Amino acid sequence: MQTGEEKREERARALARRAAAFAAHGSAAGARLAAHGLSFLHLARGSTISGFSAIRDEIDPGQLLHHLHGQGHHLCLPVMEGKGKPLVFRAWAPGDEMGKVQWGIAEPLPDKPVLEPDVVLVPLLAFDSAGYRLGYGGGFYDRTLDRLRAIKPVIAVGIAYDELKVDAVPHQSYDERLDWVLTPSGPLRCLEP
Repeated sequence: MQTGEEKREERARALARRAAAFAAHGSAAGARLAAHGLSFLHLARGSTISGFSAIRDEIDPGQLLHHLHGQGHHLCLPVMEGKGKPLVFRAWAPGDEMGKVQWGIAEPLPDKPVLEPDVVLVPLLAFDSAGYRLGYGGGFYDRTLDRLRAIKPVIAVGIAYDELKVDAVPHQSYDERLDWVLTPSGPLRCLEP
């Protein structure tokens, strides 16, 4: 188990790797995600997929979301309800008006209906082949995936630059694993640890 200081140091290294990947690939990375799509999941038409609004140097899933919308899938984006609470997902479509909240994250407006996604696209700082991810430390996605998986089958797909893969991400018993990671190079199936 890592100490808080060790996790802070790991996050700092991961942020530096992600910044370098963003500088190297820019918006081309998002176009490559869209070119891959989510066909590897064999989703039924009309599945509900949650994306996210990229901040800072996160890989931008915007083009992928436009592609999925064009394929007839329902889209939603996460909304923060408060510290220590799971995310909720509100319906979203390209072109919808958005509200800005903490950290400059764009969220659907409160008048949009709440949806329960079949697939959750997850931002991250680092990932490993077992499906563990390093996030920002707030636990939002862990709580959210735990809640969703208690009520229905849900597939978690990390969205990341290839350079963010590490040998092992430190994890705790409450950390929810990813099923897949989609990088500009293509999808990676996460293996049992």
